[in-house]
Amino acid sequence: MKLDERHLAQLAAVVQAGGVTEGAALIGMTQSALSRTLAMLEKRIGEPLFEKGRRPLQPTALGRALAAHGQVVLATSRKASELVADFRHGRAGVVRVGGTPFFTDALISTMIAEFQNTHPEVRVDQSYGYLPDLRDALNSDRIDLAISPIGILDEGSNLEFKELLPGRNVVACGATHPLLGKRRLKPKEMLDYSWIMPPPGSPLMADLRSLMISLGVTEIKSRYAGGSLLSAINYMKHTDALTILPHSVIFAFRNEKAITALPVEVPHPKRALGLFRRVDTPRAPAVDAFASHISISFEKLRLLIARHAQAVIWRA
Repeated sequence: MKLDERHLAQLAAVVQAGGVTEGAALIGMTQSALSRTLAMLEKRIGEPLFEKGRRPLQPTALGRALAAHGQVVLATSRKASELVADFRHGRAGVVRVGGTPFFTDALISTMIAEFQNTHPEVRVDQSYGYLPDLRDALNSDRIDLAISPIGILDEGSNLEFKELLPGRNVVACGATHPLLGKRRLKPKEMLDYSWIMPPPGSPLMADLRSLMISLGVTEIKSRYAGGSLLSAINYMKHTDALTILPHSVIFAFRNEKAITALPVEVPHPKRALGLFRRVDTPRAPAVDAFASHISISFEKLRLLIARHAQAVIWRA
C-alpha cells in the first residue's frame, strides 16, 4: 500500500498541534480540508488513527507511528521552504570570488570571514588570479565576482566595475629598515639593498620594473622570489630586503608593526582597486549580498587607508 507523503505530513501536524483546527493552522490548510484528508486516510488504511471520543485528540498506536513518519516529511518540507527563503534573501547559496593573491590574503579573506559570521549558510569559494585570468574566469562562468587592480575596461566590455579603493603600490620594508632613519632618503639608495621579486605577471612586478628604470638600472638585485605574502613579510622582518606591495596591504598589517613603507613615489599607471562582474548573467542573491558587504567594508576603510598613507608613507 502506497501512502501519500503529504497526507502523512498533515496527520503529523494534527498530532503535533493536538487538534484538527490547530493542525490546519500550523500547515496553512482549512479545517474542513484537513478533516477530509484524515477521513480518507483512515478509510484507505482501514484502521482508526485516533481514539474515539477522546478530547483532546489522542492518536492510536498506528496513528502515532504514521505521524512519526509524517513528521520527517513535515520537517523536510519546512527546511526546504526555509532554504528557498534564505536563497531569495541572500542568506544561502554559493559565492565564487577570485582576486589577486597578496591583496586577497591581506584584506578580502578577513571580509569573507566577517560576511560568513552573518551569513553562515553561504559557502564562499575563493581563488587567485590576475586581471587577464580573472576576466577569463568571469567570462567562462568559473567565478561570480573578481576583486583586482584594474584600469579602464576595454571598450565594449561586458564587465561591470565598482571602484573600492584608488590603486596604489609602494616600496615596502621591515619596520627597522636602515633607510627609515634617513632624514632625506635618496631613491637611488634603495639600490644598495636586495629586492623580493613580486609574482610574475602581476602589477607589482610591472611597477618594480618601472621603478628600476626610473632609477637608471635595468637589472634587479634579488635573492628571493616565489613566496606568498606571509613569506615575503617574514622575510622582510629578518632582512633588509625591499619589495613592492599595495599600500592597502601595509595598512592591513599596521597593528603588527612588522612592515611599513618608504616615502618614495612608485611610478605606475592610474589604477583603481575594484569589484567587477559580468553584466549579462543572472544576479544570485547571495552574490549580491557578498558584493554589498565588500563595498560597505571598503567604504568604512577608505578614509582610514588614506590617512594611513599620509601618516606613514609621506612622513618624511
